[in-house]
Amino acid sequence: MSITIQNLLQSPVVPAKPWKKNTPPRSILAIRMHAIGDVVITMPYLQQLRNSLPLDTRIDFLTIREAYPIPSNIQLFNKVYIIGGGRNFKKQVCCSALLLPKLFFRHYDVVLDLQNGFISNWVRKILMPKAWSVFDKVSPRAAGERTRLTIEAAGLGENFADTHFTLKSDLGIEKILKENAWDEKCDLVILNPAGAFETRNWPAENYKQFAELWLQQFPATQFLIMGTDLIAPKSKYLKAIFGNSLINLVSKTTLAQAFAIIQKTKFVLSEDSGLMHMAWISGIPILALFGSTRSDWSRPLGAHSLLLNSSDLECGNCMLEVCKYGDVHCLTRYSPEYVFEKALILVK
Repeated sequence: MSITIQNLLQSPVVPAKPWKKNTPPRSILAIRMHAIGDVVITMPYLQQLRNSLPLDTRIDFLTIREAYPIPSNIQLFNKVYIIGGGRNFKKQVCCSALLLPKLFFRHYDVVLDLQNGFISNWVRKILMPKAWSVFDKVSPRAAGERTRLTIEAAGLGENFADTHFTLKSDLGIEKILKENAWDEKCDLVILNPAGAFETRNWPAENYKQFAELWLQQFPATQFLIMGTDLIAPKSKYLKAIFGNSLINLVSKTTLAQAFAIIQKTKFVLSEDSGLMHMAWISGIPILALFGSTRSDWSRPLGAHSLLLNSSDLECGNCMLEVCKYGDVHCLTRYSPEYVFEKALILVK
């Protein structure tokens, strides 16, 4: 009998040694190293795991320094360990080796390898847990779904995304917002033109027109832009148009502060980026615009999200940095009016 793609989708195989004891494990280590968006995707599924286990079950998390601020500011993990070395593989291996004795003496019952890379596999094998599971890196499923399947494969029960997080600190976000002309009577709506490549960028003029349509319908709104200097030109362009109706926090927040601010927002319009993942895992209504991105891997999940993507096109999900047709028609075909109509579905 031939194996069809549908068969594969219905019958996932996740490498695992399931937990067999009748009592819950006492200690669990979850590993996800990069990128930031991939790390935050694991959070709602690990939150549900936390909720399903006794309070005295220890759950630790191992990640890289750049992703550390978000998991360390959520009341979820007992300890968040950092692998140093930036994105330099050799330095990461050295830092992991120095950390291994401390991890080994934790005597973890279960290791959830949500990375499935050389270092995470190496750490898992040296720790010799009683049960383990390994993330599926290749199947055409959303990363969130593959995270859920990895946790379930470890024999830890049914899993789903719990988007309700408790932050350890708001990190002074109200002060940041007020210093940048926040009107507390207004709803906050994030505009996030932060796709990494031109094939993932919706035109800035379209964001302008979308914002104008939004203000006609919801005048008590302030728009908000956060991120790195890469989107500074677009943020300045929109700030010049909307004045105090737009709060420009580009390069003014830490990663953890941005995550905390997202919790206060009404709606997010975003290209494929880490902030997009931070929004949907928080349960914030989000409309995601994907151009060249593989939507089967990176799409947001849940009834609070909608995705406009390129998968219906012959050239869709191309992953190219530059459009081979020169016009990025996979994204420009979505007009501001059309996007606004879709957004209303999420907020009404």
